[in-house]
Amino acid sequence: MTFALHPRLEADTFFIADWPLCRVLLMNDARYPWLILVPRRGGITELMDLAADDRILLTDEIARAGGIVRGRPGVTKVNVGALGNLVPQLHVHVLGRYPGDPAWPGPVWGHGQAVSYETSARDALIAAVRSL
Repeated sequence: MTFALHPRLEADTFFIADWPLCRVLLMNDARYPWLILVPRRGGITELMDLAADDRILLTDEIARAGGIVRGRPGVTKVNVGALGNLVPQLHVHVLGRYPGDPAWPGPVWGHGQAVSYETSARDALIAAVRSL
C-alpha cells in the first residue's frame, strides 16, 4: 500500500522534512512547539504494524525530534504520544511543555482552541528544525 498523509494531518500541519522513515510535520498550534512524525509506510495504524527495523528507526527519530523540541525556549518537559483515536494513521506527537502553558499540567488534546502560527514565526521555526 502506498503512503499518503491522512487528510486531517494534511489540514492541521505544515511540512518540515522527510527523514529516513518519517514525514516530519509542525502542528499548527503556536501555543506549543509540536512536531508530528508520520512513518511513510502505507496502511500502518499501530506501532506493532511496523517492521522491526522500522520500529527501531522510529524510536531514533522520536529521540531526534524530542531533542529539537527540548531545545526550544522555555521547554522543561517533552511529551510523546501516539493516540490515533481520531486519525487512525500511525503518527507520533512530540511536543514541548512547560509549567504555565495553556494546558499545564494536563494533556493538550482537547484543551482550548489551537492558535495558528503567524507566517514569520512558522517559517522561522520550520527553518530552525530543518537546520538541525
